[in-house]
Amino acid sequence: MRRIWAEFRYAVTALPIAVAGLSGVGVLLVPGLTLAVVFAGLPLLAAAVSLAGWFAAVERRRQAALLGVRIGTPAGPGGERWVIGRLKHGAGWRAVAFTLLKPLAALPSCAAVLLFWAAGAAELGYPLWRHVGGLTQVWGGLPLDTWPRSLLAAGAGAVLLACAPWAVRGAILLDRLLAGALLTPAKGDERLRHLERTRTQAVDDAAATLRRIERDLHDGAQARMVAVTMDLDTAGRLLEDATQLDRARELLDLARHNAGAAVGELRDLAKGIHPPALDHGLDTALATLAAARGGIPVEVSVDLPERPGRAGESILYFCAAELLANVFKHSHATRAVIEVRGTPSALVLRVHDDGYGGAATTPGGGLEGLAARLRPVDGRLTLTSPPGGPTTAVVELPHRR
Repeated sequence: MRRIWAEFRYAVTALPIAVAGLSGVGVLLVPGLTLAVVFAGLPLLAAAVSLAGWFAAVERRRQAALLGVRIGTPAGPGGERWVIGRLKHGAGWRAVAFTLLKPLAALPSCAAVLLFWAAGAAELGYPLWRHVGGLTQVWGGLPLDTWPRSLLAAGAGAVLLACAPWAVRGAILLDRLLAGALLTPAKGDERLRHLERTRTQAVDDAAATLRRIERDLHDGAQARMVAVTMDLDTAGRLLEDATQLDRARELLDLARHNAGAAVGELRDLAKGIHPPALDHGLDTALATLAAARGGIPVEVSVDLPERPGRAGESILYFCAAELLANVFKHSHATRAVIEVRGTPSALVLRVHDDGYGGAATTPGGGLEGLAARLRPVDGRLTLTSPPGGPTTAVVELPHRR
């Protein structure tokens, strides 16, 4: 019932809004085209494009709220001057075409409302308003002036009302097709929006990585090296006093320990930026990663026609590390497989285990974070993990041209 009422409201309001859009855009478009030859009409054309874009946005919201149809929003006109930006905006001109054609698409839905809802309600109530108003309806020369004949009209009204939801839904299809053809963002617009989102995400990820490195250096290696410096200074002073030699040796041992720990932390930090094992190739790095984990056997298979770039190797390595960590932590698997292969268009990493399954890319989880880190490079994570297992995660990383 809620859907029927929503579609009814959409159909009733479609034509008035369409006529308003046509009138507003037409008032700007006609003189704009007429005066465009002397450039005086260009601001009017830009205003028409802008107004049409507003009506297109209204239509997107209406279809989303009343029909449950989600239409993507195209990228804006860019950072050029107001007039030039809108005159060059392809999505804006498609919105102009939509606004001009919308009244034609809205006519069937309006007619369906009048023919089925309004006429059906009138026919269903004919016995009552004939009795009250004394008006007699005539069908093909047959006056409906008796109660049995009045009930015939009421029956026809009931049939019209029963068919009304389907008739309106079918008539609205033309609106949906027109909006899908002209208001859906073009492939280039979608690509631009994707690049804008991923660029922002990449900047945020880079800033977060720099903050993490700074924090690790400040709280780890830097603090230890400060302690080493202080211990060495104190030990130097104590060495001047023969009675404090034991204490000086203790401080030197502590300084040696802290220096070793700082070196280890710096080595771990460097591995997090670029694993040294990758210098010998992805197959060696993944074999080292699998051996270092231990616990369950991990089979590694790398089949690449040529060695990928350093960036691609690094991304695949860290994806494999994250996915393998999930296998060891959560899967209760007895074996796992890491496969890397190349296709004409992408590098493909596949991590498979025979564990319990049930893995999912939940918001804030590690797999969702992994998928988010892949988006800036057009990568994609596909997860198959039914309850009871097995689990297969596939990372696809397009070749960089």
